[in-house]
Amino acid sequence: MMGKVIARSPRAKGTDPKPIPPLQNGDRLTRDEFERRYEAMPELRKAELVEGVVYLPSPVKQNQHGRPHALVINWLVPYTAATPGVDFGCESTVRLDRDNEPQPDACLFIMPGLGGTARISEDDYLEGAPELIAEIAATSASYDLHPKLAAYRRTGVREYLVWRVLDREIDWFALKRGEYRLIPAGPKGVLKSLVFPGLWLDPSPLIRGDLKEVLRVLGRGLRSPEHRAFATRLERRGRRRRGRDTA
Repeated sequence: MMGKVIARSPRAKGTDPKPIPPLQNGDRLTRDEFERRYEAMPELRKAELVEGVVYLPSPVKQNQHGRPHALVINWLVPYTAATPGVDFGCESTVRLDRDNEPQPDACLFIMPGLGGTARISEDDYLEGAPELIAEIAATSASYDLHPKLAAYRRTGVREYLVWRVLDREIDWFALKRGEYRLIPAGPKGVLKSLVFPGLWLDPSPLIRGDLKEVLRVLGRGLRSPEHRAFATRLERRGRRRRGRDTA
């Protein structure tokens, strides 16, 4: 399995004798200018360009963001480990298009050459749309469910999971005919990814922080025939690709 893509925003190269303006919330910038200004602010930990607008997140609170974020990562790690050909990122910069360069809280993607739509650039950033993006939001009023959702939909992110922590709700959208539709819950309220077979989630234990139960439900998904068939397909694609590379 290839290494995880965990990175800060890309920094522009070269020097400019003129003072570089700092990034400000609400700035409307091109992606190149966004990267240039971000490069000049090494103290800044996170900034995003969404539909051409700069967003600077507030300081991260433990119960409203830090812990939920960690729980989501701990849900994705076992799936990645059990599914060769699938990789994930934590706050990786994603160059979606010319107007969008977010750093989603988590993403899951099929590796390039195995059917994935994203690729890793020469300077080690994700380019294109990962198959799944997950964000931690405070409420439904968050920009994660408005401009960012619109950007992910338009650029072809096939699944989008938003945990609205204060609302105690999890929305898991799937892209169908150009629109996001909520994935319907199955028996016992379990949500199942349409892109990543075996990626199962019971939202209730995740919301209450019961990681043991979250992983128990995921384990059922990893033992399912659907996941077995998916992992086998990816392994076969990988063997064919390695065969072409060595031919």
